[in-house]
Amino acid sequence: MKKTSIRFAQMAMSPANVTALFFSLLILTTAAVATASTGLVYVSNEKSSEITVIDSKTYKVLRSFDTCRRPRGMHFSLDRSQFYVGCADDSQIAIYATATGELVDRILNVEEPETFDLSPDGKTLYVSNEEDAIASFVDLETRKVINEVEIGEEPEGVMVTKDGSVVYVASEANNMVHVINTATAEVITDILVDVRPRRFALSVDEKELWVSAELAGVVDIIDTATNKIIGDIFFLPTGFRKEQVTPVDLLITKDGKTAYVALGRANHVAVVDVARRKVTKYILVGKRAWGLALSADEKLLWVANGLSDDVSVINTADMQVITSISVGKVPYGILIDDQ
Repeated sequence: MKKTSIRFAQMAMSPANVTALFFSLLILTTAAVATASTGLVYVSNEKSSEITVIDSKTYKVLRSFDTCRRPRGMHFSLDRSQFYVGCADDSQIAIYATATGELVDRILNVEEPETFDLSPDGKTLYVSNEEDAIASFVDLETRKVINEVEIGEEPEGVMVTKDGSVVYVASEANNMVHVINTATAEVITDILVDVRPRRFALSVDEKELWVSAELAGVVDIIDTATNKIIGDIFFLPTGFRKEQVTPVDLLITKDGKTAYVALGRANHVAVVDVARRKVTKYILVGKRAWGLALSADEKLLWVANGLSDDVSVINTADMQVITSISVGKVPYGILIDDQ
């Protein structure tokens, strides 16, 4: 037994095996570094046409850099090494390196992109094209638009299902949610919702699609099996009139228990018990709470405040605002690289 162990040890530590082991460790180390999160927060500012970079631990602005005209929606690539920015007034999508913020490439001829979602395989970007009343499919390998689907006027919110078979797109002007088959690039059905639908959140089991209706001041809840509205949630923080409540972005936590809704000109974020469909708290933030982003551990909720030109950071344990960070003019979207 001892002789066998000695022979094995000698074989394992032969020069060839040592070299192989070294390179294996080098590859693993390099991969780990390549996928390590930066802890950076990127904020798109649509009026100043710049992106603000924030340290997620210190809440300090590290820098701001000029980008395309009217940057709006943002999304990470599948491996999070890059992120995409919709350039509404340049009709293109800018691609940046997550680690450095360096411009990597541009996807041209994407008419007035506003927001988008990524297919589960990371190969296709589904884009709402605001002025053209279409949803476009962008092949990220070829950097080309491969499909265009005619939908209602002023599309904004986009959300794809986990299996990638369906993408939902909201049409603000037509008060509709369009259900699109991604394989055929055809509209399956149109769902009439409340006035001016903006953004989406899917329940964890994907049985419910939550839709913010900005001018109605509500979130509509759609049964994804029947494509029918089965409920709604109304919002009214103390001291505000109904017409001042303009919900836009919304998120549902990973455990499916809590939803956060940015209430626009009501200057609050609503905290909602998903199961009971009840508001449990209103959190005062900056002016015109718009975009939302949760940290990977869901301990912090970041809020883009479009009319106070700042970002609020909320501690979700006690639902209190920790700090407010000044950014560019009219912040719109937030990305957090902390996974």
